[in-house]
Amino acid sequence: MSPYSPAARAARLRQSIADHDYRYYVLDDPEVSDAEYDLLMRELRELESAHPELMTPDSPTQRVSGTPSPEFGVVVHTVPMLSLDNAFSEQEVRDFDRRVRERLGREDDVMYSAEPKLDGLAITVIFRDGQYAQAATRGDGTNGEDVTANVRTIHSMPLVLRGDPPPLLEVRGEVFMPVAGFERMNREAAARGEKVFVNPRNAAAGSLRQLDARITATRPLDVFFYALGEVRGEVPDSHSQLLAALRGWGLKTCPESRRVHGVEGCLAFFREMGTKRSSLPYQIDGVVYKVDARVDQERLGFVARAPRWALAHKFPAEEATTTVEAVEFQVGRTGAVTPVARLRPVFVGGATVSNATLHNMDEVERKDVRVGDTVVIRRAGDVIPEVVRVVQDPGHDHRRRVTLPEVCPVCGSRVEREEGGAIARCTGGFSCRAQRVEALLHFAGRRAMDIDGLGEKIVSQLVERELVRSPADLYGLEVAQLADLERMAEKSAANLHAALQGSRRTTLPRFLFALGVRDVGEATALSIARHFGSFERLQQATLEQIQEVPDVGPVVAAHVREFLDSEDHRRAIAQLREYVTWPDLPVTPAAVLPLAGQTIVLTGTLSAMTREEATEALQALGAKVAASVSKKTSAVVAGADAGSKLKKAQELGVKVLGEGEFLELIGRRA
Repeated sequence: MSPYSPAARAARLRQSIADHDYRYYVLDDPEVSDAEYDLLMRELRELESAHPELMTPDSPTQRVSGTPSPEFGVVVHTVPMLSLDNAFSEQEVRDFDRRVRERLGREDDVMYSAEPKLDGLAITVIFRDGQYAQAATRGDGTNGEDVTANVRTIHSMPLVLRGDPPPLLEVRGEVFMPVAGFERMNREAAARGEKVFVNPRNAAAGSLRQLDARITATRPLDVFFYALGEVRGEVPDSHSQLLAALRGWGLKTCPESRRVHGVEGCLAFFREMGTKRSSLPYQIDGVVYKVDARVDQERLGFVARAPRWALAHKFPAEEATTTVEAVEFQVGRTGAVTPVARLRPVFVGGATVSNATLHNMDEVERKDVRVGDTVVIRRAGDVIPEVVRVVQDPGHDHRRRVTLPEVCPVCGSRVEREEGGAIARCTGGFSCRAQRVEALLHFAGRRAMDIDGLGEKIVSQLVERELVRSPADLYGLEVAQLADLERMAEKSAANLHAALQGSRRTTLPRFLFALGVRDVGEATALSIARHFGSFERLQQATLEQIQEVPDVGPVVAAHVREFLDSEDHRRAIAQLREYVTWPDLPVTPAAVLPLAGQTIVLTGTLSAMTREEATEALQALGAKVAASVSKKTSAVVAGADAGSKLKKAQELGVKVLGEGEFLELIGRRA
């Protein structure tokens, strides 16, 4: 290629603009004026317009391109995006540090990496061979929304990484809206007579989830990165080194992040950030501590859906005073009747609040909350606002006592409150519209019947129009009925109908979980299915026999028996069984299952099945499926593009199974 050719000039312009973007948006140290930058961008646009073959996906002119997306696609996170445990006091932070040192067998101080906890929207971004490839929201931690086009519009997001990054690099971070940009955007919107946003977090979330990336491009979004997802290649030995590596690759990190010494260093950082909070150019709602050494992180591992080596230390909740204008009762999936205070709207914790939970009647009576009271409410981050206490006013004689309704406010069925219990429940079951909506959403969930596309808006319409009275009615719906719903085109209706029909073949554990029996989660449903093998045997089981299931105590057993004895539920289950089928399971005590007592870790991509299907297959054979590798791991199943878990297994001498060996282990043919 001639150094004077249009292709060479375009390449030089792209590199020059990328360098200027890096200095301006990441380093905050521009080398050229806006006018000079605009001239470079204009020349590149003109070159690409005259020579369309020179246009590349990573060109800075392509940050906004294409047409509005009709909907966000689903992205499955190969490495789940976990949550963090929270601390609200210094003692909880000290307890966290103590647990870390005990598990590591350390008496000396642990080095931590501390950083502000941004109040934005978590995302994950994949780079392949240094090229921007995909971006997704956190979603439920396992499945997120594809926002590739929108994140591309953020100017601090490099489209090509610098230096020598790993060939596959997935980075996690937070999209946020700087305070100055938020205030400027609201001023401009108000001048145009348009709606303004309540706070920067809502503005960032709304901007990132625009169906038209060209709208996102007009919003002043920024992004900081702080973690890794899937990586193919070497990983830095500590979190502080990781942040330095991210900056070297052109990825923006929070400038306030630093390495601190022990728990006292953590608490000093927290106090410093609390003092600086109002002057920072972005909103934060706390700080995050992470054990700095990666080898220590791996030794500590994970519990449930959170790492043992990290903690979010939240700032104290914000409080405000307002008036209780009414108390209403809401009905949930399990029939729980919950009192909710309707408040005179008040701005607190970055949002306007008009409702607050009262939890249950015990709380109402303990706090003596009455209609007309002046109350203190508390809101912290995304936590549901709650009534903290009543402000005593002896001269106020218009207070009205709150009483539990005798009948359900939704369906009119009797409301019962167990003696000595805090929670009151509607006895209407599926006949209660409120319970029906929640029960149907649970039934359709990914880990239940997995009916893709059956969301809250659609379920609410189906219930409102009396098209669905029980889960079985879902399977009798026609495409035309679905297409008649609001915001449902013919194609979407056909896709949902196909998803419904596809869910009719399931497994007994999934079916049991989908029924929504109180306190019966996935693990309990699996134990019950293994113990009885068939639904018929479960239906015929006595309360005492249900209590014989491992990990099922008298309370859960009573809930199961009560659910199965309900006439409404028996009728609904009978109707379901006309549509839904599953294979019976061999009745095998958990202790004698082939993989009982073994802990298996999955890493990489399997060609024969999804990660979820592999997990179910292992659990059906009695294995425990863990998220991290340790000396106690029995085996690691390594699919294509296996990452750090495979390396860890090799370092510890843990048995590694290829996909063929794994399929043989679970009794399937490759």
